Amino acid sequence: NITSWQDLTREDVKVVFPNPKTSGNGRYTYLAAWGAFEKAYGNEAQTRDAMTKLLKNVAVFDTGGRGATTSFIERGLGDVLISFESEVNNIRQQYGEDDYQVIVPSVDILAEFPVAWIDKNVQRNKTETLAKAYLNYLYSPRAQEIITQFNYRVNDKAVMAKKADQFPATSLFTIEDVFGDWNQVMKTHFATDGTLDKLLLEGRQ
Repeated sequence: NITSWQDLTREDVKVVFPNPKTSGNGRYTYLAAWGAFEKAYGNEAQTRDAMTKLLKNVAVFDTGGRGATTSFIERGLGDVLISFESEVNNIRQQYGEDDYQVIVPSVDILAEFPVAWIDKNVQRNKTETLAKAYLNYLYSPRAQEIITQFNYRVNDKAVMAKKADQFPATSLFTIEDVFGDWNQVMKTHFATDGTLDKLLLEGRQ
């Protein structure tokens, strides 16, 4: 009976995800939950209360995504593993599609994997033409189709329309929509004595 972020605050639910202090995966999880609660409640007090309850329900804070998956799958800890959509679908395919259920919440965070062009590198290696061709191909319909086979959502709307059964509808917000830039996020939420530390302390009281 788990369908939303709010369900993860129930006292009878234990969750597993990486420590936001040490893991990008964990930071995205934390920020996804915060943004979803903020959109649902519309005020910081209720958002903080929901976050405190969610963090209190964490069965184990591993240092990274791989460790969290091991804790959940092999050690049998927790009721829910929170991770990237692509990751949990790959886990389900690897460990048994009938043994695990994937839930995509109605509100979630957009996590994009960057592609970087470094002028001095492509110039030094004389790979400008090849690098440009690769980047252009990444956003072609054929490449976008291939990427969805690994359970990643893509930018091509036509490809996504064909894959509607694979990717449940969800409203995605960005870091910038809710929190500003990453520098601000790290300073406010994840620095020593930041919001995360305060919420964890509140959960112990």
